[in-house]
Amino acid sequence: MASKGPWWALIAAFPFVAVLTTVVLVYVAVADRLPEPLATHFATGGRADGYGTAQDLLTLVPALLLISGAVFGALLQVRAFRPATPWLIAGGFATAAGIGYPSCLTLFLNDGVADASTVRLPLWQLPVALVVALAAGALGRLLAGAPPRQPDPASGGAPRLDLPAGTTAGWSHTVSSPLMAVLGVVLFGAGLAAGVLGAWPATLILTLAAALVLPFASVRVTVDRRGLTVAPALLPSRLRIRRVPLDRIKQATGRPIAALAEYGGWGYRIRPGGSGLILRSGDGIVVTLTGGRTFAVTVDDAATAAALLNTYADRARSQQGG
Repeated sequence: MASKGPWWALIAAFPFVAVLTTVVLVYVAVADRLPEPLATHFATGGRADGYGTAQDLLTLVPALLLISGAVFGALLQVRAFRPATPWLIAGGFATAAGIGYPSCLTLFLNDGVADASTVRLPLWQLPVALVVALAAGALGRLLAGAPPRQPDPASGGAPRLDLPAGTTAGWSHTVSSPLMAVLGVVLFGAGLAAGVLGAWPATLILTLAAALVLPFASVRVTVDRRGLTVAPALLPSRLRIRRVPLDRIKQATGRPIAALAEYGGWGYRIRPGGSGLILRSGDGIVVTLTGGRTFAVTVDDAATAAALLNTYADRARSQQGG
């Protein structure tokens, strides 16, 4: 992970830390109402057939999280696995959720029970646990960046728009991602289902994940005399995902962008040398910043937007020089 920088390490470690924190908080909330011992294992019909102490559970869960986190961390260090980095991180998210959800569920099922032998596991919790793990894996896949690669060379030159001196123009397009919309709705629905089941930590995590994903389902890309602005199309315009002012723009180009090959997937992507909001493969704006990093956004008619950005950036440099 060192070659990918601290950001990658934080993404990979986050689910294991978050799950451990959640399990501990749930235990603290219900500790006074737990029987001794707890029902910790259930037969195929949902009847309790295995028991253990709360201390056993609080020892086992951190151990499983530590071991699985160490395994995924070791795999991410192997050069041969670098092309699979986004999927390994997704697997880490799914694994952590697969450990955390049953652990929290066990505590909730034992909450307020006098005799652990009477505890029953509702069988519909099994598909819910699977949905939670898959949703966590999907979230991890969206947050994960692409494997390290060399920055893309600028292609197609740096065109300018023939805009008479003293005149201004604006450009704006909206781009939507059905994939992000579906994922956001699935996460939100899973959160509601978890709430109905009383799994409030899972509800909080899934609802938060949906709130992070849904704003990216449709965005408005604008180019004007202030620079490049990317904002959620369904939220107030003052809420922005990214703004790149003219004084930070070295040049802009419009070219095709391959979401998987170049950025490792969809969503807001961070990779060595730059970042981007990638909602699909296809036409996009790639802005080279004055510090050498790049920012990309996929949108139709990117060549026109790039040309207008270059024109405004030239004007800004001329005014500063004058």
